Amino acid sequence: MGIQEVAIRFDDVSFAYGDLPVLDSASFHIHAGEFAALVGPNGAGKTTVLKLLLGLARPRTGRVTVLGRPPEEARSSIGYVPQHASYDPAFPISVTEVVRMGRLRGSSGRYGPNDAEAVRRALSMADVAGLADRAYSALSGGQRRRVLVARALAAEPELLVLDEPTANMDAESESRLFETLGGIKGSATILIVTHDTGFVTALTDAVFCVGERGSGRGVVRHKAAPVDHIASELYGGPALQVLHDTELPDDACRGCGKAGS
Repeated sequence: MGIQEVAIRFDDVSFAYGDLPVLDSASFHIHAGEFAALVGPNGAGKTTVLKLLLGLARPRTGRVTVLGRPPEEARSSIGYVPQHASYDPAFPISVTEVVRMGRLRGSSGRYGPNDAEAVRRALSMADVAGLADRAYSALSGGQRRRVLVARALAAEPELLVLDEPTANMDAESESRLFETLGGIKGSATILIVTHDTGFVTALTDAVFCVGERGSGRGVVRHKAAPVDHIASELYGGPALQVLHDTELPDDACRGCGKAGS
């Protein structure tokens, strides 16, 4: 297999908050169309990695590229699903109106001629078309999360980033979410960020762990293996166990023409 295009690349990236180092010479990449998981305990640096790839922070040293561009230039091609997104319950915003926000371009606040179809398609892809006229504030946590996925999909992104997408989600909602992501896989690059360091959904092509590495902190690619002793309901289907004792070189992936994880 030939070399595939890279969607996210960190080259020797270091970052610190004042005198507190968070990343030290971190290098990793994710290929276009891959489903990747970024794992690590709370406080490990996952949020910092997110800020860097979204262009909300700049590395102290090194370089970050997203879709072949500086992160701030790639924002319009990124669909981001935050861990928390709340709307004032007193504000009667509907599910369709939330999803339509994903179509906003620039500062004009105007919608283009193709927006209605893009919103309809996003509602269907995220399996929330039946909720289109419901008030967002009346939905369950799992339903809200899928609506936020639809909002991100409405932008027709090349890269979809989800921060702790299954937090506080029941088993049925989690299963439906991963069905949605499974349907998207391949048409966009997907990155899930999670504090669950033990297991990831079997949809995952590549697993990266943020945390201590030697004397510094980096992002390490780990091998993952199928398991059959974990209830499928916990991960929306079959799961993979992250093998933290097996570190893979950065080019050990199908996209580089080598064996993957």
